Amino acid sequence: MSLALFVTGTDTGIGKTRVSSALLRWGRACGLRTVGLKPLATGADTTGEGLRNDDALRLQELATVALPYASVNPFCFLEPMAPHLAAARVGVRLAAAPLIEHIRVFEPLCDLLVVEGVGGLRVPLNETEDLSDLVRALGYPVLLVVGLRLGCLNHALLTAETLDRLGVSWAWVANRVDPDLLDAAGNRETLRRRLAGPLLWEQPYAGEVVDDDGLLSASVLESWLRHAAMARS
Repeated sequence: MSLALFVTGTDTGIGKTRVSSALLRWGRACGLRTVGLKPLATGADTTGEGLRNDDALRLQELATVALPYASVNPFCFLEPMAPHLAAARVGVRLAAAPLIEHIRVFEPLCDLLVVEGVGGLRVPLNETEDLSDLVRALGYPVLLVVGLRLGCLNHALLTAETLDRLGVSWAWVANRVDPDLLDAAGNRETLRRRLAGPLLWEQPYAGEVVDDDGLLSASVLESWLRHAAMARS
């Protein structure tokens, strides 16, 4: 495996799947063997084949390595709610260890492994663990998706503090989730000055996309990926 990335966000519904999709499209364009995983998902449809989450299906579709759904999304829950609560409703106790074990299986099978988280970085898994414990144990470089909307400065700065404490290499993407946000450029530049991780690209509002998933700075992405790979070696 050349590189694995963990994609997290400042909140739920701020574009993690959009960014993960852009990474998988980039990997495909580069001729890489790619795998996209959504190890834990809440909010699903009941189908004849079982529960299916739209985000996980998207990653499954875009990856170049064909995997069964259960490999892409082994923990899937019906209700769109906090994962530890959704799991408890069906008698499941989540923990970091089995998630990590599942993810590690795919490291030797691809050149680019994109692992998308659920919610934000501090989403609880159980009474004592949250998603940041999984990120720390994996040690993958992290791509933080900042949803540009009112409140994003506080959310991004708090998430960055957690990432810095984890000691992982990280960068961020600005995703325009609110087309009516006042002074979006000012918010972005405030974060550029305050965040330790580099800004790789800005994704326009979904209705304004004119290129492939808004992946606007491939050269910057490649530079950071090389840096992240060297940091792990």
